[in-house]
Amino acid sequence: MREKIPPLETLHQMYYYMALSRAIDTRLWQLGRQGKAHFVITPAGHEAAQVGAAMALRQGYDYFVPYYRDMTMCLAAGMTARDMLLHVRGAPEDPSSGGRQMFGHFSRRDLNIVSGSSSVGSQMLHAVGLALAFRNRGEDRVTLTGFGEGATSEGDWHEAMNFAAIHQLRVIFFCENNGYAISVPAHLEIGRVGVADKAAAYGMPGIRVDGNDILAVYETVSAAHAQTRAGGGPILIEAMTYRLLPHSNADDDSKYRASEEVQAARARDPITQFSTWLKDQQLMSDAEQQTMDARITQEVDAATEYAYSRPEPTEELLYQHVYAPGRTA
Repeated sequence: MREKIPPLETLHQMYYYMALSRAIDTRLWQLGRQGKAHFVITPAGHEAAQVGAAMALRQGYDYFVPYYRDMTMCLAAGMTARDMLLHVRGAPEDPSSGGRQMFGHFSRRDLNIVSGSSSVGSQMLHAVGLALAFRNRGEDRVTLTGFGEGATSEGDWHEAMNFAAIHQLRVIFFCENNGYAISVPAHLEIGRVGVADKAAAYGMPGIRVDGNDILAVYETVSAAHAQTRAGGGPILIEAMTYRLLPHSNADDDSKYRASEEVQAARARDPITQFSTWLKDQQLMSDAEQQTMDARITQEVDAATEYAYSRPEPTEELLYQHVYAPGRTA
């Protein structure tokens, strides 16, 4: 029995963002097969972890520094289906980069979502730099940065953890451990210990949580947010989850994962689990879910139609944000 259940509106928002993300992800894979999306990387299976984390922060005040699989987190932080379809389309109206970045480099300045670099793990250094700037300004903003367990093998991860610990910055390091760094299983990446266990080496708390349980993630990140906001220093959270689809549309996961393993994970699909729990607790009816799912389908259809009706980038845009004003070469 949970001690405290979020308000009904919050619970319904959680389901909405999870289901919206899955619907967008399904559409992106369809577009990829049609040759209309060059690169697709999936958050399927991570929805509970990402929504639970995002909704525990103060939207519009705290900062998000996501990694390439954090589409669901960005939706819960305020991005829209249209934003995502424009992004994968590479349209000039793409709010993340004006169509200049490959899919997965999410950002929107007005929502405090900061784009990561393509280099795995480097976004954590950006998050720490932001946290240092906020402390120097006397602001209590909290920065949350997402990453997979494979990123903990990168030097950037260790540098970010160490610097944040030394300076006691308001950072939440949010690891989404799905068991595979593309095709490399976790036991070949992080040895005999888990990611959360590594926090002790930096003198910060390390917490492991069921990443398929959205309310457990929400409670954990909420508590971490309160602690670091109050000056308790950085915190590492390891959300244990599973990637239900290949790493990207360029990956064949059958080469390194048994179908029985994937099917067992699908039986624990976080969206299905949360939907079942809501109904068991009489917090959402079948009719309410159907209405919400229909609304999501309309949103994704409208976003797709809009994004693919927009014009291609023009040659004049080629030099934008590359040279100083007045120069083109």
